[in-house]
Amino acid sequence: MIFQIIGINSTYGIFQVSYTKSSEFYTSPGSNIPSAIGQDALVSLAGTIGYGLTWSGSIFVNPCLRKYRNGRHITLFGVILMSLGLVLASFSTKLVHLFLTQALLYGIGASFYYFPLMSLTPLYFDQHRGFAMGLVLSGSGFGGLVFAPVTHALIARVGVRWTLRVLGIWNVIVGIPIALVVRERSGGLGGIRGGGLGLIMRGTFFWQSLGAFLQAAGNLVPAYYMTTYCTSVLNYSSTTASLVLALFNAVNSVSRVGMGVLADKVGRQNTMVVSVSISLLSSFSAILQLITLVCSKNILFRPSYLPYPS
Repeated sequence: MIFQIIGINSTYGIFQVSYTKSSEFYTSPGSNIPSAIGQDALVSLAGTIGYGLTWSGSIFVNPCLRKYRNGRHITLFGVILMSLGLVLASFSTKLVHLFLTQALLYGIGASFYYFPLMSLTPLYFDQHRGFAMGLVLSGSGFGGLVFAPVTHALIARVGVRWTLRVLGIWNVIVGIPIALVVRERSGGLGGIRGGGLGLIMRGTFFWQSLGAFLQAAGNLVPAYYMTTYCTSVLNYSSTTASLVLALFNAVNSVSRVGMGVLADKVGRQNTMVVSVSISLLSSFSAILQLITLVCSKNILFRPSYLPYPS
């Protein structure tokens, strides 16, 4: 399930390249939205909305789970809505159509597909829960690893329109059987309780939400712009760009399992502190390398101007 939902979601960067490049970028029709060509920021925003709704949709999904207590129907609704968003996106002729389909419909559907199943997963693991959740969530990376080259190959062969339709049909074929086998365990979907406004007003809730927002932004933006950066700045081929994205997802998948194991050993909060610290240091080191490069060039080349005053 994670393989399917997040796998398709993580390949939006490949669609973005195709939407924003002219038709000769691929051997088959490149963009089905002429007004999107060159509009990297707007096209990326559509993908960001779709991805963001996948996670933030829990605000609406969890109350539905409490009210109807039937994860099967809710999951089935999500599968159909997610697939509908993909298929209708294939008929888009304007950017607003893309926002309504591949952003809103897809994102809301993915959320209704994702959370009923994920809410059941922890209930089956009393011990080694971190490892179990890491293993389940690693499907997102493996999904991106598989769907990235597949999506690129489909776009190159049949174009964006039919690629979206194929993915939409595939999602229905895989998703409906998954939805039909959803079972409610004792203390599961019906046992979810809302925290109400009291929980929302807590400072811990605010800071945790802010941290989740910043983490998602830091993880999402590079993934969506990675393929565009590879083709536009590094002058890589579209095939190489899709392979870079696949490698990114593969590393992400393995790290999820590793973090899950570490969480079982040293605790979830300690693991979060370690992972956030490493992410901070890695980002700072990248900036530091750029600063060092600029300073080095100044040190090397600026003295050459001194003997030649104007």
